[in-house]
Amino acid sequence: MKDDVVLLAVTKMLSGFCIGGISLSTGKWVRPVKEHGTILLGDIRYQDGTVMRPFDVVRFELTSHRPKPPHIEDWVCDFIKARPELVGRLEDEKRWRFLKRFAVSGGERAILSGNLSLILCSPTPTAASFFLDNYSGKYDARVYVRGIESKRGIPVTDLKWRALGRMLLTTENPLKLSAAKLRAVVGIRQIYLALGLSRLHEGRHWPLVVGVHTFPDYESEIDYSQP
Repeated sequence: MKDDVVLLAVTKMLSGFCIGGISLSTGKWVRPVKEHGTILLGDIRYQDGTVMRPFDVVRFELTSHRPKPPHIEDWVCDFIKARPELVGRLEDEKRWRFLKRFAVSGGERAILSGNLSLILCSPTPTAASFFLDNYSGKYDARVYVRGIESKRGIPVTDLKWRALGRMLLTTENPLKLSAAKLRAVVGIRQIYLALGLSRLHEGRHWPLVVGVHTFPDYESEIDYSQP
């Protein structure tokens, strides 16, 4: 079946890319996956060569629901015969109305229930941090939120936010920004987080920030070759 999904997460994992968003027909989260293997960069390119972005409205051919708790949002998608198609994009006021409509109060705690693996919420981050190990090349971006991984922070896989961090690290490395500094440096007045759970790792599904959506929006240039 065809379904139009507003993307809220476009991330890069070790083995490939992960995308997810909210269906316009059901109001539920959808994480498109392939029947075999992982999603690659070519899978998330449109016919004109551009790459999927958060707030794109994408028409997917969903072939079967494949829930594997807590990843109940997984749907097998056809990326070959019926490639995903860009049918619209949310901008400005439409974007913020959409986020407000689907944000779940207390979602930052609900993601730990183990009953789902994707949720949208609007917590108040206490800080954000970025670090690049120049020797190993390992890069780390985190957001700190009260009540969920408060001390170690939540790893951020959102490509645009990670690109922003790389830009900011040109002046200071490592860099940790308090909520006040985050507002001052990035110009954020309001923030929505798409939270997810990782696949099983070390016996646990770890919380991740798979989408960082701010008002006003911020600019950063994504290098898709970077981890």
